[in-house]
Amino acid sequence: MAQLNFGGTLEEVVTREEYPLTKAQQFMAGKTIAVLGYGVQGPGQALNLKDNGFQVIVGQRKGSASWDKALADGWQEGEDLFELAEAAKRADVVMNLLSDAGQIEAWPTIKANLQAGDTLYFSHGFGVTFNQQTGIVPPKDVDVVLVAPKGSGRSLRTLFQQGKGLNSSYAIFQDVTGHAKETATALGIGVGSGYLFETDFKKEVYSDLTGERGILMGAIAGLFEAQYNVLRKNGHSPSEAFNETVEELTQSLMPLVADNGMDWMYANTSTTAQRGALDWRHRFREANTPLFEELYASVASGEEARVVIAANQQADYRQKLNQELEALRNSELWQTGQQVRKLRPENG
Repeated sequence: MAQLNFGGTLEEVVTREEYPLTKAQQFMAGKTIAVLGYGVQGPGQALNLKDNGFQVIVGQRKGSASWDKALADGWQEGEDLFELAEAAKRADVVMNLLSDAGQIEAWPTIKANLQAGDTLYFSHGFGVTFNQQTGIVPPKDVDVVLVAPKGSGRSLRTLFQQGKGLNSSYAIFQDVTGHAKETATALGIGVGSGYLFETDFKKEVYSDLTGERGILMGAIAGLFEAQYNVLRKNGHSPSEAFNETVEELTQSLMPLVADNGMDWMYANTSTTAQRGALDWRHRFREANTPLFEELYASVASGEEARVVIAANQQADYRQKLNQELEALRNSELWQTGQQVRKLRPENG
């Protein structure tokens, strides 16, 4: 492992140089990997593993949209595409990449087809961490590991095809064989991780739920709406409000921050922007810290898991969800976004 210094904190990470793909292939030789679920993470991880030379099959409910998607991606029924139970039975490594709700529903089937010495793999600590609500308690005779790419399955696949990688966390929940850590490492490299950093199941799900509800989706969407609405209220046009709120951030600034850091961004803007940003940064941090603390407490208490599970169990949940998403899509902010994106040079 490489030991890196992150602002004074030493952390061990696994890089592709230290654990090359050839080593991962050798360790997993002769082992069948079943990817259960072909929705968000399933396609990217399954296809990357397959392209990297691993023995992969896919498990999915026949007749579902995800089953059809697997067929469209080249998986063949009866050869490397099976129903969930059959795929789990055939596998040495069962990668449970169903949705959190899907994992709860399918757990009795998956558990019944696990065999002693198998590896049960997750990309999210939700089901195991909140097992009192999900009922997902792994058998004592299997290894239980986690590899969680820090991004969408689509990004994982796209970066892989570009010869790049998406950083992932990994964790060991149960090591029966004595090889759980190397299995997680090999699979992490196999799915296309840029590098691997260690965590545990609880920390993974706490950080993930906080991030999704916070800066990655919930907070950023709320901040977009707040600034856009204030600009519109004060007479700015939809185009001006959107460009100052979303377009400049996503198309110009964030790629630079991703490549160079926020400190570089501050150092390479006008003195007017520097002064204002440095001053207001503290105001926004102090205003939002209590909200993030409340969010983290809600995640850690299991309340967020309870809300998610209860919502998914409602018969009309999908209908209500679609209504919420439609309202978001039809808002002036994001309708303006549709028009602005059409005007980008590459779309001209």
